[in-house]
Amino acid sequence: MSEPLLKFTDHGIYCHAADVYLDPWKPVDKALITHGHADHSRWGHKKYITHHDNVPIISHRLGDINVSGIAHGESLHINNVKFSFHPAGHIPGSCQIRVEHKDEVWVFTGDYKTEDDGISTPYEPIKCNTFITECTFGLPAFKWRPQTEVMSDVNEWCAQNHAEGKTSILFAYSLGKAQRLIKHLDTSKMKIYCHGAVYKMTEVLRELIDFPETHLVTRETPKKDLIGNIVVAPPSAHGSAWMRKFVPYATASASGWMTFRGARRRRAIDKGFVLSDHCDWDGLLQSIDATGCENVITTHGYQEIFARYLREEKGLNAISERTQYEGETLNESEPEAELEPDKN
Repeated sequence: MSEPLLKFTDHGIYCHAADVYLDPWKPVDKALITHGHADHSRWGHKKYITHHDNVPIISHRLGDINVSGIAHGESLHINNVKFSFHPAGHIPGSCQIRVEHKDEVWVFTGDYKTEDDGISTPYEPIKCNTFITECTFGLPAFKWRPQTEVMSDVNEWCAQNHAEGKTSILFAYSLGKAQRLIKHLDTSKMKIYCHGAVYKMTEVLRELIDFPETHLVTRETPKKDLIGNIVVAPPSAHGSAWMRKFVPYATASASGWMTFRGARRRRAIDKGFVLSDHCDWDGLLQSIDATGCENVITTHGYQEIFARYLREEKGLNAISERTQYEGETLNESEPEAELEPDKN
């Protein structure tokens, strides 16, 4: 039996025919990177290849690395294997990787979502034989409302806090979710202030996206300037001494996990908004159908449950594989870590 085109190894997803890895979690010589979140783009590889828009993102997060970028749909040939990057719609710069060799086509999604968020290049379905899909929210319970409706609720909540003289603190991953909120917040009566990690990443992305004005929260920022306005911060800031500056405040989290009633209580926040950078149940199924694939490999999320559903209900050849990708976590740890690269 011939070796599969892509193989799951202890270093990551490996293409033996080209001797390259896709989003490896251990250091390798050559890595093709889908997007800038820390569980998919890790430090230590000798060579990084990614989409043009992702180059400044991973350079900011990882420091001085050997990285090159290619355009959507541009072909990269390595040892007679054809690779190309296609929009994943997950966050700015995110892509799927198409791999073609000897009339066989595989697609690795990395992370993806099908709703156009207004800041990421929208998801593009790619025909293939084998589809490697995340399933962070691979249960029927997860069905997203349109972003316009969710952001209307967010802006209404912020306006109510403004009227009551409270600062609205929105917790969101520093890369992707934070900028999605910032792009669609109503700034007609309120200013947007940002935690340092969110502010720096937003400034990196300003080269690609037109954002409203944001202000960095510093030790010198007068408290009176913050009252009634909006602060966007990573989840790790919750409960820290940094929060004292904003009293009186109300807190909210934007996450797909807010679907669960108990998630807000466990995070000790005042409000939860269901907003995810991953596919919901319908989005996953529609994406798989659109590829026309016969084989599906499920990764991080409800992977075994989802693979069983695809086998029993959809008649697909579906299996699950373990990876070190984390998706959108339910706890306060943040795979899209806001830490700056270690300069020591």
